[in-house]
Amino acid sequence: MKTIRLAAALGTAVATLGLAPLAFVGGAAAQTAPAQQPPSQSNVQGLPKVVGSARHPRVVPSMFVLNARSAKLQDNKLILEGVAPSAIVFADRPVRSAGHIMLSHVLEEWHSKAPNSFAKDPPNATVSVLNKAKASVVDAVVTLKSPKLEGDRLTFDVDVLEGNLAGADGGASVFMDLINLPTPRHSSHRGAWYSGSH
Repeated sequence: MKTIRLAAALGTAVATLGLAPLAFVGGAAAQTAPAQQPPSQSNVQGLPKVVGSARHPRVVPSMFVLNARSAKLQDNKLILEGVAPSAIVFADRPVRSAGHIMLSHVLEEWHSKAPNSFAKDPPNATVSVLNKAKASVVDAVVTLKSPKLEGDRLTFDVDVLEGNLAGADGGASVFMDLINLPTPRHSSHRGAWYSGSH
């Protein structure tokens, strides 16, 4: 009877403390070894745990969009006042991806040492600005060169290909033509893609 009570007490203690169960052999208690588990990648030291599979990056045609409080064309310059500190970037169909990138990183694309530098082959852009009085939008198509950022004022040298911004007095958006991401550009891998980033 004492042996049964002792076994019950030890069993309770084992369960409470989470110890390995004891086996009684000939009245003596012996601790049983834990069951052996097959090794796996997740618990063997020195082996990397593989999650998913590696893929080569694809070239995805994408566009930058700059937003500003106002825009005007003057003396072959595009002047954006109150420009946002980040630009929107989105992929061309059929890829469904979008994100943001720092304006300063976008402007590095014009650096003469940048791969596929915009200084050598400047992008075209459509500038769309609200006309508050007429509740309409005015547009111009330009080639963007030599950006200069001072505070929240961004100035480009431009060639005007079409249109003008006469009467524009509202918010502005600049839609830059297709770039190929992730080709080796300063801004290629620095954007925060938050949707469909594959």
